[in-house]
Amino acid sequence: MVVVVEMSKISWLVSGVVPGVERQPLKKLEPDATVLLRLIERWRSEAVRAGRPIRRIALAYEAGRDGFWLARWLIARGIEAHVIHSASVAVSRERKRAKTDRLDAAMLRRVFLGWLRGERGHCGMVAIPTMEEEDARRPSRERESLVNERSRIINRMKSALARLGIRGFKPHLRRAPERLACLRTAEGTGLPANIIEELRRDMARLALVREQISSIEKTRAARLERAPETGPHAMVRLLSRVIGIGIETADMLVREILSRKLRDRRAVARYAGLTGSPDESGLKSREKGLAKAGNARVRRGLIQLAWRFLMFQKDSALARWYRTRTEGPSGARKTTMIVALARKLLIALWRLVTTGEVPDGVELRPAA
Repeated sequence: MVVVVEMSKISWLVSGVVPGVERQPLKKLEPDATVLLRLIERWRSEAVRAGRPIRRIALAYEAGRDGFWLARWLIARGIEAHVIHSASVAVSRERKRAKTDRLDAAMLRRVFLGWLRGERGHCGMVAIPTMEEEDARRPSRERESLVNERSRIINRMKSALARLGIRGFKPHLRRAPERLACLRTAEGTGLPANIIEELRRDMARLALVREQISSIEKTRAARLERAPETGPHAMVRLLSRVIGIGIETADMLVREILSRKLRDRRAVARYAGLTGSPDESGLKSREKGLAKAGNARVRRGLIQLAWRFLMFQKDSALARWYRTRTEGPSGARKTTMIVALARKLLIALWRLVTTGEVPDGVELRPAA
């Protein structure tokens, strides 16, 4: 029996293909896993009454806001659950195509049936992580969010001061609140009362964000020290030995991509969105740039790491390769080639943590 669920915040639309039942049942439910399970059991009973005993139930829904909890919950109850990658489903290219939950459920049912038959190109499935794997990614993602919040607060304070003609003041310094009374505007007066109160509130918020970032980093370091020398923890320790890679970058890469079971180096680069997107038809042949269809967090971190890698690993084969192709008047643009370096670096780090192969010329810190 095949079941697909079109999920939304207020309701779930469940569509099924039930052996022995001519109609294709469609039922709208409240977003409740227990109610969904009762509906599946009812459809199973209808198939049994029609003389078609059910030995396998395959269910699928699109990846989205609800994440993977439903798939894990159903798998624990003997149902084969899959999560469809939303961007892998082909849709109509009409200028004004109709879109309803009923049409979306029918489309999901078609692509899921094609995928179950083994036909390539219908859709792609997302790997369902365990609760532990999902939880391990939270510190890195929370820290990234807090770092962005810290930058936003600092930029807002600088903008408020720039409107008064004050430049060069660094509101992120720890003694900045004490120096607010000494600031003078372009007219030679002190800061207005409301601006001072606003800046003090922003500085208090900034201090809290700093404290939370520090807490995350200390907790992660303590857990890494207590962690066993196997699995992702060993990968983080090995990556952090590469000069130029810190604990934060190593933890992000391992949790987001390197600990995944990816088939080969092409799958690794594709997951990070660092592959090309050609546009070829007849005589037309051009490159539209990066596909950017993978993990944006990994892609951003890798491009930043590639610039840092050139500073700390100047004698490595990858750094020499980059310099050879960018130096001289006929060299390629550095911003273009840094993406190619990021892709090569990712594959080299993947081989390092999976096979132990150290990239040529890369220096490692001594093992602790």
